[in-house]
Amino acid sequence: MTDAVRFLTSVAQALSTMILYEHGHPARERAVDSVHTAVRRLQEGVPNPSFTILGDEILMDAIPLRALRGWEWGDRLARAGVQRLEFTGPVTRDDMEAFLEEILARVTGEPQSSSEKRHSRPTQIRFGTVGLTEDQEEEEEQALTTATMSYNLREEVEAVEWIHQELKGSKRLNLLEAETIVRSLTVAMHGDQEFLIPLLRMKDFDQYTTTHAMNVAVLAMALSEYIGLRPQEIRSFGISGLLHDLGKVTVPDEILNKPGRLTESEREVMNNHTVEGARLILNTEEHLDLAAVVAYEHHIKIDGTGYPALRYPRKCHHASDLVHVCDVYDALRTHRPYRNAWGQERVLAYMEEGAGSEFDADLARAFVRMMRTWEGRMAYVERPDQALSAPAAEARAADPVSSGGSPSTSGPTPEPGRPAQPRAEDASASSASWEDVDLPEGDTDISWE
Repeated sequence: MTDAVRFLTSVAQALSTMILYEHGHPARERAVDSVHTAVRRLQEGVPNPSFTILGDEILMDAIPLRALRGWEWGDRLARAGVQRLEFTGPVTRDDMEAFLEEILARVTGEPQSSSEKRHSRPTQIRFGTVGLTEDQEEEEEQALTTATMSYNLREEVEAVEWIHQELKGSKRLNLLEAETIVRSLTVAMHGDQEFLIPLLRMKDFDQYTTTHAMNVAVLAMALSEYIGLRPQEIRSFGISGLLHDLGKVTVPDEILNKPGRLTESEREVMNNHTVEGARLILNTEEHLDLAAVVAYEHHIKIDGTGYPALRYPRKCHHASDLVHVCDVYDALRTHRPYRNAWGQERVLAYMEEGAGSEFDADLARAFVRMMRTWEGRMAYVERPDQALSAPAAEARAADPVSSGGSPSTSGPTPEPGRPAQPRAEDASASSASWEDVDLPEGDTDISWE
């Protein structure tokens, strides 16, 4: 047992003891002593440890504590408002006792006088919901203003690129790396006062695979949370979204980034990325069976068409249907060498029309509701190292076109979150397919890969 696990376990044991015994009871005093000893031992190796508690997943300094996966107290602490726990210096026993009493008050719903005492004097223990500063802790129940965040996704981008490069070099997929990326994205999504959906905005076409993988992961987790899935399911779907196009590492760059129409043989190579992705995942990480299923199925439509062709018709996994929705959305919202990006409303209208034929009807409609309801929670970041911008509402007011030019005064307003692009005619989504929009002459069957 590591010192971090030992400390958190001692916190849970102390809280359980404090529920049973009154203040001043020897058993209660011993419990506080035990936690204080554990945190001092932890700080001998890590002077300023910080914990993130995301329900059944616990991280210390962004490193998952696998021994505490599914820990029942993780969910209890998170629901009590302890999603982030930081130690800024040496902790006294009085500080630890006040901290435990306040957490006890939150868990049991019984007010404690020591809670007020904690806020009246300096302490080396800071806690609250993820992303709150010490000054904001007292304001966490007040009405929230429009969400903004300054979270940097450079490390996540570099990690995804590293995974792809490792696999191109015939090396194994690192499960821990994928899990850490998704956890970090989860923190970014919950990183400020309000839930946000951080999406990358690419600058060059050859950044598409990495950018798309991260965006689909974020959208998959957002939709999973929107429809009420459990935290563990949300992260599993996020990992599946992150790795859904992993098979494209086997596709030659000249095919992957080809600006024109693919030949029949090139199309076969491209379409085979679903099979190759599943194979890569199954051959490297036995614990990613769901991600392998999604990699294989995410291009199969709800009516059974798409690829790979199924020998016997069957329903795809719920995760595959969910990732398919997010995959198509991000693909259509992204400028590609062979077509311009679609506007937000056009994509959503297309998804509404395809509900029940291309997309799972419930998931497609839920996604459209989510994007319209949470429009103000969209946040965009330029690759690779600029901080996340203001949300969509602010981004529309300030010209979001990445080239920096002024938007046209006629035609639809340019949507945020996409690279500079020529303005396409906003044809009716009910009469046109996304495959034949703004393509080179004669190219009418290019997919949204």
